[in-house]
Amino acid sequence: MDLHNKRVLVMGLGLHGGGLGVTRWLLKQGARVTVTDLKTVNDLQPTLEQLREAEVEFVLGEHRARDFENADLIIRNPGVPRETPFLQIARERNIPVRMELGLFTELLPRGMAQVIGITGTKGKTTTTLMTGAILQRANPKTVIAGNLRVSALELLDQIDATVPVVLEMSSFQLEEFEELKRSPHIAALTNVYPDHLNRYRDLDEYTWAKAQIFLHQQPRDFVILNFDNAVCTRLRPKALGQTVWFSRTRAIKQGARVEKDWLVWLDENGLNKILPIENLIVGQHNIENALAALAIAKAWGVESAVIAAALREFKGIPHRLELVRVLNGVQYINDTTATAPQATIAALQTLARGDRQIYLLAGGSDKGLPYGAMAKKILETRVQVILLDGSATEKMERALAEQNARTQVAGHAQTLADAVRLAQTLARAGDIVLLSPGAASFGMFANEFERGEQFRALVQAL
Repeated sequence: MDLHNKRVLVMGLGLHGGGLGVTRWLLKQGARVTVTDLKTVNDLQPTLEQLREAEVEFVLGEHRARDFENADLIIRNPGVPRETPFLQIARERNIPVRMELGLFTELLPRGMAQVIGITGTKGKTTTTLMTGAILQRANPKTVIAGNLRVSALELLDQIDATVPVVLEMSSFQLEEFEELKRSPHIAALTNVYPDHLNRYRDLDEYTWAKAQIFLHQQPRDFVILNFDNAVCTRLRPKALGQTVWFSRTRAIKQGARVEKDWLVWLDENGLNKILPIENLIVGQHNIENALAALAIAKAWGVESAVIAAALREFKGIPHRLELVRVLNGVQYINDTTATAPQATIAALQTLARGDRQIYLLAGGSDKGLPYGAMAKKILETRVQVILLDGSATEKMERALAEQNARTQVAGHAQTLADAVRLAQTLARAGDIVLLSPGAASFGMFANEFERGEQFRALVQAL
């Protein structure tokens, strides 16, 4: 792809690193780059600082029609809806509109044949990093990228035809793969639950976006599916690749499952014990993540001993049930990436046991999701909730009222600092203060990672 002297418009610079990486890569190709973003200079300052010396035209705080009319290529950020009128301007003029992952997979030496793609409502990041850790033990050159605040395009130079590429793929990113009719050689769907219903019309449309990860496979490819998830089992007949199941709760006859507190692998050669569950990072959901990674690795052909060693050494990732500090016997845990109720439910299932009290910091921006199940779990686990301001918070309160659980609300907080201070006054030795919001962070924070970093700083300052 010759981009030298081509006019390329990057739509959406953002703060997660993807837009930054795309821009730097385009400049290396000799492209004439314009970056447009509805955010202002102040909003984007951390990213703009890293492009201070670059020859880039910035159009910030607005989009201009003429930029979309005169480009040779447009790269849209996954956070930009494909229906936006400005992209329609480009399509009417037959100007190609791409996203980073689609471009990246097109430029790989063997294309999708060397790609392991992982998606799902819950667990996709942990599964991706577990899988990456396994593959890196088998091949140290393995690349891990995608929806991880890492620019895939900037990694192209280190990838040859022998290198496995492990990609976390969001539903937004997978929209392009529907247009390209392209799916990875190994595609894993960890689960599907309601999410992003502020972007999609309903659960079916969201599910269809997720399913793009395997709908364009060939019979030689593999699709890894969760036997315990109703949506995964319903999607199975649409898979053209070879199906590999994993299950935490069912005695499946082939695939990855749990037996007598072990992760095991079953195939035509019989049962192969991989690793005791006690050697994994804590959490029932992490057993599922490990089973998915096991199934993926087996589909790639990795030896059992390599898989066991990598999973045993895997220590988890920041912002997901991350223990920040123990102060006066109280554990402060950062689970900021729980941006949907199902993720908060998983955190409570992991942490709620015995007589210890959990003080849950929850609330934020609404993504069109229901909160009945989360309210039921809060009541069941006797959690005390400190509610942060936000549109989703009102829905949480209504759901708690419907469960006759108003007494579970310990207080309200206008800022995260207020919430942390209130939790500190309430918690006693043996208790847990848990940031697991069950909602997005729009408005109060730039993103969920900033929310988690602020929580860390506040807790360290106590």
